[in-house]
Amino acid sequence: MTGPATGRGRRPQRVVSLVPSLTEAVAVTAPGLLAGATDWCSHPADLAVTRVGGTKNPDVARIAALRPGLVIANEEENRVPDLRALRAAGLTVLVTRVRTLQDAFPELTRVLAACGLPRPAWLVEAEAAWRAVRPAHPPRTAVVPVWRRPWMVLGRDTFAGDVLRRLGVHHVYAGHAERYPRVPLAELAAPGRADLVVLPDEPYAFAADDGPEAFPGLPAALVSGRHLTWYGPSLIEAPAVLSAALAAARPAAP
Repeated sequence: MTGPATGRGRRPQRVVSLVPSLTEAVAVTAPGLLAGATDWCSHPADLAVTRVGGTKNPDVARIAALRPGLVIANEEENRVPDLRALRAAGLTVLVTRVRTLQDAFPELTRVLAACGLPRPAWLVEAEAAWRAVRPAHPPRTAVVPVWRRPWMVLGRDTFAGDVLRRLGVHHVYAGHAERYPRVPLAELAAPGRADLVVLPDEPYAFAADDGPEAFPGLPAALVSGRHLTWYGPSLIEAPAVLSAALAAARPAAP
């Protein structure tokens, strides 16, 4: 983070969030503090703030015009050139790094503290929900696409991969050199490679009629992308929501 210090006792009057997870975290904790958020920030559902473009193409001039005391971002969601431009405009930018569930809780605490906020009850509840998780037995092996045309999957060192691991699901490409490798469908759907395909509804909107048919004979779990990839208040429900979706996995209809 650069620029004037912020934290408890020096609460910024306006905050702009470039990360959907963090937008929800701040909005639920301190309604009214957010002045701006990206077009992809869909929660809370009634969020009424200035929209500042996408996570990959934020409108720096519009953000600067809001005169936020703090801009919150993420090293994966947001591009370095955009963060540099925001800092060059004289704005304080806090950049988070969340690649495991264990990373999420201290990073959320850090973001909220930078907003001048104490640790909220929802964060304590989320930690408790995940402490109570016991991995499903027997463990399962999954292919986890995040995009198609071209097909891309979870690779190494991802938050979503760690979430699945804690639920008893190992994903095939966890040891890949890339974090989101492109893999030909013929390889992904090869017999014996996995016993499950996990299809989240974001960033690509996989659905019952868009995804499972590419993996004939393989049970498909259609899961909430928000609960799989977001770190915020959704972490409270995530263990139960994801576990139910995994347990309901069925092969695609012929």
